[in-house]
Amino acid sequence: MRGLHQLPASGAAVVAHAAGDLRIEDVILTAPARDESVVEVCYGGICGSDLHYWLHGAAGESILRAPLVLGHEISGTVIRAAADGTGPVAGTPVAVHPATPGPGAARYPADRPNLSPGCTYLGSAARFPHTDGAFSRYVNLPARMLRALPGGLSLRTAALIEPASVAWHAVSRAGDVSGKTALVIGSGPIGALAAAVLKRAGAGRIVAVDMHARPLEIAAAVGADEVLAASDAEAIAAVEADVVIESSGNHHGLASAIQGAARGGTVVMVGLLPTGPQPVLISLAITRELELKGSFRFNDEIDDVIAALADGTLFVDPVITHEYPVEAALEAFGVARNSAESGKVLLDFSPAAAE
Repeated sequence: MRGLHQLPASGAAVVAHAAGDLRIEDVILTAPARDESVVEVCYGGICGSDLHYWLHGAAGESILRAPLVLGHEISGTVIRAAADGTGPVAGTPVAVHPATPGPGAARYPADRPNLSPGCTYLGSAARFPHTDGAFSRYVNLPARMLRALPGGLSLRTAALIEPASVAWHAVSRAGDVSGKTALVIGSGPIGALAAAVLKRAGAGRIVAVDMHARPLEIAAAVGADEVLAASDAEAIAAVEADVVIESSGNHHGLASAIQGAARGGTVVMVGLLPTGPQPVLISLAITRELELKGSFRFNDEIDDVIAALADGTLFVDPVITHEYPVEAALEAFGVARNSAESGKVLLDFSPAAAE
């Protein structure tokens, strides 16, 4: 870590310019606002949205209109505290809550700011000017976004805090899962993390589903009791799960989720399907009186995730499968794209990683 009072002028960053145009650039660190802390980023996890900006120049309806610094799954160390006295002091290891609730009086539940219209997220092209992310060696971040890490919680594991919070929020949408049978459709990073959260929450039986063997191995390592191939429709239907977490993000997975749910069960949809109409087995959901619930990002669950990681009750380390220095970001994105062989792929922003 650099001296706590000497700020760098610039640092390497991962910038999406257009579909297929991902660059590692030297980005100038501007003077922080009074409520901003300067963070030296250590690790960043590559998310599906980052891949979409690289591959398609868009993530859903969020279309690139200008170069965008990617990244919102971040851990690092504060090298200058906010001038207004808020947030962690210099030298504090931190995770990041990347959301900024939208302003104004638009109607949404007061205790669910993730649903606020106009909410922005680090590394998002949902609005213009875009909201730059934190795949940068040094970044200015609002102090309110920072969460101090307890002693013993490594920055490497802390890179999973943001996606684990998404999974925690999804499981919480299902209510009390203690002793219940849970089915996870799609065992990529979010699905595997959901299996880990379900395990911690006391689910009686956890069944994970995926198209590939490697994600199923990871899901089993963090909490799944059984694994099934996505092609085995009969076995999935036979699970009769009280709770289903749909994290595949496609209509085939949603069909499996509905078919695998017990009558009167709950299906939580955390995998983001493509925009526009989607085929859904809605008649089956009606006749079985299933509860279909959406799950979008998270709120204060991040604090629960940090506490559970620190006390060891939430085990997630096997979800991380690859690690690359930021200078090899193009290779890292290529590996992250291959869901058959990778779980969570991390970028290491520390200067030592490039040596």
